[in-house]
Amino acid sequence: MHKRTFDLLSSSCLLVVLSPILFVVAGLVRLRLGSPIFFRQRRPGLKGKPFELMKFRTMTDARDAMGNLLPDNQRMTRFGRFLRSSSLDELPTLLNVIRGDMSLVGPRPLLMEYLPKYTAEENRRHEVRPGITGWAQVNGRNAIRWEEKFRLDVWYVDHQSLWLDLYILMLTAWKVVRRSDISADGHATMPKFERRPSSNSVYDPADALPNIN
Repeated sequence: MHKRTFDLLSSSCLLVVLSPILFVVAGLVRLRLGSPIFFRQRRPGLKGKPFELMKFRTMTDARDAMGNLLPDNQRMTRFGRFLRSSSLDELPTLLNVIRGDMSLVGPRPLLMEYLPKYTAEENRRHEVRPGITGWAQVNGRNAIRWEEKFRLDVWYVDHQSLWLDLYILMLTAWKVVRRSDISADGHATMPKFERRPSSNSVYDPADALPNIN
């Protein structure tokens, strides 16, 4: 309850204070990248239940001759890189926190397609609400291997507290200022998580059935 109250009050205050920046960024995204302004995608939340993540768009919709989207690093513009390196693209995610889909601090919500690939231990990252930032983000972010990222996420689940959240938020601010660990070598962000489904998987595809309102 204390964590939820902290999330709600903090994200509401941040939205009010940062509203001028939100409007400016939204206008620039519309001008430079066109519509839609927001990137929306289904991501797994608490207990793996899907929700719709909101961020500012950072990529074009460039496609190949077959109509398939080009790789991320080919669709990422200089302006998009600036939004990501400054974390300005994450500002709309504060709305996800207010709605209760996310927390300010927690394991980052990844792709729905990764759910069948987790081991039972890795899947424990979904025992808490996903976060805008997290323990993995301040300990390497996209510059560390997937397995290390998951280990750090589970560590947070086992040690979460309001004081740890405050410490992570402080470290996040420093990381944003330094613009460090934004991407893995040769990738716009991270390479896709590739692991064959194993007998340790605990994900039930029926969990993804509810529609997003």
